Amino acid sequence: MRGRLISGLLVMALVASLGWAQEPRYGGRLTIGMGVEPEALDPIKMASAPAATVSEHIIQPLIYMDVDGTMVPNLAVSWTVSEDGLVWTLNLREGVTFHDGTPFTAEAVKLNLDRFIAKAPFKFLLARVTEVEVVDELTVKIHLSEPFVPILRHLTHSFVAMVSPAQLAEVGEDGVIELPIGTGPFKIAEWVRGEYIKLVANEDYWGGRPYLDEVVFRFIPEDAARVAALEAGDVHAIMRVPPLDVPRLEAHPEIDVVKVPSVRVIYIGFNCRLSPFDNVLVRQALNYAVDKEAIVQHVLGGAGRPSDAPITPAIFGYHKVGPYEYNPDKARELLAQAGYPDGFKTILYHPTGRYMMDVAVAEAVQAYLRDVGVEAELRTMEWAAYLSFLRKPAEEAEHPMYLLGWGTVPLDADYGLYSLFHSSQWPMAGWALSYYQNPVVDAALEQARVTPDAERRLELYRTAIEAIWHDAPWLFLHDEVQLNGVRAGVHGLIHHPLENIFTWKAWLEE
Repeated sequence: MRGRLISGLLVMALVASLGWAQEPRYGGRLTIGMGVEPEALDPIKMASAPAATVSEHIIQPLIYMDVDGTMVPNLAVSWTVSEDGLVWTLNLREGVTFHDGTPFTAEAVKLNLDRFIAKAPFKFLLARVTEVEVVDELTVKIHLSEPFVPILRHLTHSFVAMVSPAQLAEVGEDGVIELPIGTGPFKIAEWVRGEYIKLVANEDYWGGRPYLDEVVFRFIPEDAARVAALEAGDVHAIMRVPPLDVPRLEAHPEIDVVKVPSVRVIYIGFNCRLSPFDNVLVRQALNYAVDKEAIVQHVLGGAGRPSDAPITPAIFGYHKVGPYEYNPDKARELLAQAGYPDGFKTILYHPTGRYMMDVAVAEAVQAYLRDVGVEAELRTMEWAAYLSFLRKPAEEAEHPMYLLGWGTVPLDADYGLYSLFHSSQWPMAGWALSYYQNPVVDAALEQARVTPDAERRLELYRTAIEAIWHDAPWLFLHDEVQLNGVRAGVHGLIHHPLENIFTWKAWLEE
C-alpha cells in the first residue's frame, strides 16, 4: 500500500520532496488528468483553481504563497510599507525575461496591475490601489487610498500574474490573451480545446531549468475515466480521486493517493432576489433539510467536514457558528411559516468534474429537499459555460440555486467574505452570485479591510460571519479535502493546499 495522509498545511512541503532518495534526472513528459478545462489563462479572465494550476507554470505573481502559507519572494524579492500604510515599495528580481525575450521590469508590473485593476473580475484583490508608480527599472510603488491589510497576500494570487508587455501591446487594450507569455518555468506550446494543454520547459528560467521537458494537462471530466487512465498508466497523476475509489487505489502497488487539506468550502447559493429565496425562513429551512454529515460520510467517503462557517478553520478571521443541524421537522415548520406548507419547485444548477463528487452531492441534496416538499430539478452544465451563466447582473440572473465552491487562497477572510457577501461585489463587479445584502455585513467587511489591528479584525469578521450564518444566503455544505492520485516513479510534485498541482520540481524515473 502506497497511500499517505498529509494532515496539515505545515507539513505540505514534505510532499514535494518525498521519494528523492535518487538523484533527480532531466527529461520526459509528465501527464496530469484534470476534471475540468481551464475557462481561460488570461489573468483578466481566469476564475478557478484549475486555471491557476496551469497558469502559474507559465505566468507568475510577484509573491509566492508557499505550501506552509508563508509569503516568499518570487518576481518581487523584497517589499516595505510606509509608516502610514499607504505606500508599498516592491523591489523586483534582476535578470528576469519573459518567454519572448522581453525584460521583466517595473514598467511591466505597472502595465499588468493597471490592466488587472481595470478589467479583471477579481479586481477586488487590489481595490484600494490608486496608482502603480514606476520608480526605476526594478522598483515599483503601489499607492493606496487607505491602509489595505490583505494586499500582500492578495499579490500572491495566481490571477495577479505578469504577462509580457509585448503580448499586451499586441492584443491591444480590449484584447484577450489565449496563450499567455510569462516568466515561469514552462512555456505554453499548445492548447487543444476539450482535450489538453501542453507545456514545454523554459530553458532560460530564472529559477533554473525544470527537470521535465514537457507537462501535459489532459481534461477528463468523468471520474471513472480519470481513475481508469491513472490505473492504465495513461496519465502519471490525477486530481480529484473519487473517495469510494481510494481504498482500491491505495492497495495498488504502483499508485499513491495523496490526501491534502484544502481551504475550499462547498455550498449551494440561493439567489436572494428571486422568490422564494428572498425569504430568510426558506433559506434557513433548506439548511436544516440537508444532512451534511451524511453527505460527507456516504458521498465523500469522509473526505471533508460539514461547514460550520462560510470559510474554513485555516483562514485568518474564521469563527465557528454552525453547522446547521439536520432537522427536517424544523425545515418543514419554517417552510410553513414562510407560506410554503406544501413546499415548492425550483432548479438547482451544478457543474460536473469540478468538485469532488459534485454530481452525487447535487443528487443527495435533491433527495433531502424532496423529503421536505421541495422539488429541485437538477441541471448540469460544462464548467466554462456554467461560470458565464452564473455571473450576470442581478436583473438578468436566472439561477435560483447553484452549486459552487470557493477557496480562500490568500488565507485571509477578506477574500472569502468580502468577495462573496459584500453588496458591492454583485456581478458584474465581482462574484457575489447570491445577490445578498446586509448593511451590518457590509460595514464589518469594509472596516476589516482597513483595520491593521488583528484582534479588531477578528471581532469584525465574527460580526459578519454571525450575520451571514443567520441570513443563510447559502445552503452551507462542507469543507473539501483534496484527493490526488500519483503513479510510482513520479517525484517532486507539489500538492499545494490551495488546490494546485505544480510540476516545476517534478521529475520522472527512467
